[in-house]
Amino acid sequence: MSYEPRAPRNAQETGLDPALIQRLIAKAMFLENMESTTQLANLTKLSAAILDECLQDMSNRKLIESAGMTASAVGMGVLRYQLTTLGKDFAKDALNVNQYLGPAPITLDAYAAQIKLQAIGNERVSPMDIENAFHDIIVPEEFTKRLGPAVNSGMSILIYGPAGNGKTTVAEKVAKIFEAIIYIPYCIEVQGNIIKIFDASVHEVVDIDPGAEERSKSLIRRQSDGRYATCRRPKVITGGELTMEMLDLKFNPISKFYEAPLHVKAINGTFIIDDFGRQIVSPDELLNRWIVPLQSRVDYLRLHSGKSFQIPFDELVIFSTNLAPDDLMDPAFLRRIPYKLETKDPTIEAFRAIYEAVAYKAGLELSDEIFDFTVRQIVDVSGKTLAAYQPKFIIDQVVSACKYEGVPLEFNKE
Repeated sequence: MSYEPRAPRNAQETGLDPALIQRLIAKAMFLENMESTTQLANLTKLSAAILDECLQDMSNRKLIESAGMTASAVGMGVLRYQLTTLGKDFAKDALNVNQYLGPAPITLDAYAAQIKLQAIGNERVSPMDIENAFHDIIVPEEFTKRLGPAVNSGMSILIYGPAGNGKTTVAEKVAKIFEAIIYIPYCIEVQGNIIKIFDASVHEVVDIDPGAEERSKSLIRRQSDGRYATCRRPKVITGGELTMEMLDLKFNPISKFYEAPLHVKAINGTFIIDDFGRQIVSPDELLNRWIVPLQSRVDYLRLHSGKSFQIPFDELVIFSTNLAPDDLMDPAFLRRIPYKLETKDPTIEAFRAIYEAVAYKAGLELSDEIFDFTVRQIVDVSGKTLAAYQPKFIIDQVVSACKYEGVPLEFNKE
């Protein structure tokens, strides 16, 4: 809560052009027939004081007029407003600017400051956190010892090694380790343009106990800025479908506002590029796009007008690949990824531990005879190496075969 954004007390503290707020009010009244300050406050997430300030100015400009009083739930009268003919024209002009209707935006400067306050590198991940995250899978201790510092860096990680040894699983578990609550703006304003940041498919909203603040005497009571959603650190996973266009602002020519790209939605969280090297976009193109953000920790985004702006690049980027790093990228880019972790084929002991754990979950008991038989089939007969994915694959086959034959679930050589 040390970096909880404080609600602005007046229109000037929002940092926004008052005309932008008034256009948002006019669109709400025109499209949704909103009449009261309470309705507008619920939509815009601005205080009644700020809205009254804007409504008074709109009234002075003859854009709105009083529509009388109406009784509220507590029995007090609520003043209602309606658009004048001049106000309706103002609303139509506002819709020509953009059709965005929702919480009022945050300024770019305020968003950049908030990103730095809740930077992912500020959160400590302890050895116990790593141990708890990987308690249900078999991971070499040497690997987790190297993983811990990499996660705490908040920088970038390359996880590479043979297919089927848990690279994606490791990356996903890393993304779930972080526990801090952060604040994601619903949208931001940049050079008069609206960019939507919050995405319900990416950002997990968290309800904070409203009584917790009251019970803690060490905290000063303050009103949080409702233009931010209270969320867990985001996690974005992309694979072979990733294109260069997905890393750029997406402008909707009909609604006339922007959707933030994937990596911006992942800010203050984790961005996982799975199966790196197998994307539609070539590795060289992707790496050239990311070389500046990974090194300088800032990114540059371009508006459709041609103007660009800078935004902090604070996220843990994880590249996961089963291709050799030297075949994917040149030394210059490799230097910009400070942590490179290799997932190796499991030892015979680790393979047995994985096999026994998966068998137990399926209701099977792994005997020495079946274990030795399995290893011989994989290594001697098939000529393959042991891999972490194989036990589950085999046990799924056993379960399906027993079901088909109509026999009790059991291991046997057949």
